[in-house]
Amino acid sequence: MPLLELDDIHFGYPGHAPVLRGASLRLEPGQRLSITGANGSGKSTLLHLMVGLLRPVSGRVLAFGQERRQEADFHEVRRRAGLVFQDPDDQLFCPTVAEDVAFGPMNLGKNRAEALAIVDAVLDRLGLSHLRERVTYKLSGGEKRLVTLATVLAMEPEVLLLDEPTNALDEANAARLIAILQALPQAMVLVSHDAALRAQLAPRALRLSGGCLRDETP
Repeated sequence: MPLLELDDIHFGYPGHAPVLRGASLRLEPGQRLSITGANGSGKSTLLHLMVGLLRPVSGRVLAFGQERRQEADFHEVRRRAGLVFQDPDDQLFCPTVAEDVAFGPMNLGKNRAEALAIVDAVLDRLGLSHLRERVTYKLSGGEKRLVTLATVLAMEPEVLLLDEPTNALDEANAARLIAILQALPQAMVLVSHDAALRAQLAPRALRLSGGCLRDETP
C-alpha cells in the first residue's frame, strides 16, 4: 500500500494559470523520490497538497490508505508525514530552539517532561545540543535549517517531505545534513535543484514539467 499518492491532480492559484495539470505520483514504504523542475513549476505546491495545506481543484490525495479531502482528514497526515519547508522562518515560531522542538510532541499529547526528553534526544542525535537554549530568530540560516529538521523528527514521522533542504547551508553543514538524512529510515520525497544531493539521497527522479510528473530515473 502506498504511503502517499497523488492521482491526476489539477491545481492553480487564484488569478494565475494552472500549475498542475494531471500530476500523479506514488510513494511506497521505504522509497525515496526526488522531484525536479523549473522554478515556479509547482514542486513546493505538490508537497503542500500532500499534507493538506493546499487542496486540489480536481484529483485525489491519498495518504496511508485513505483518501483525504477535508481539513480534519489531514490532521493524521501531518502527524505521520513531516514537511520541512523551504524557508525555515515559515516553520520556527517559538522563542527558543527547545520550545520549537518540543511544540510538536506536546501537541501530540506528551507532557512537558516527555517532550523535553524528546528534545534532548533529537538535538543530541543531530549534534545540535549546543543550540538548545538559543533564541531561534538569532540563529544563522544554516542553524535554522538544521533546527527545522529537528522539529520535524521530534514528531517521529513515517515520511519526510523535504523542500530544498540544503538551501542556505554552507558546504560543511550541507554535508552534515546529507549524512543525517542518509542514516534515517523514513521514506522521503525530496525537492531539490542539487543534482548531487538527489543522487545521494533519492536517485529515483521525477521531473515536473507542464503540470505533470515524468519519470527521469537514469
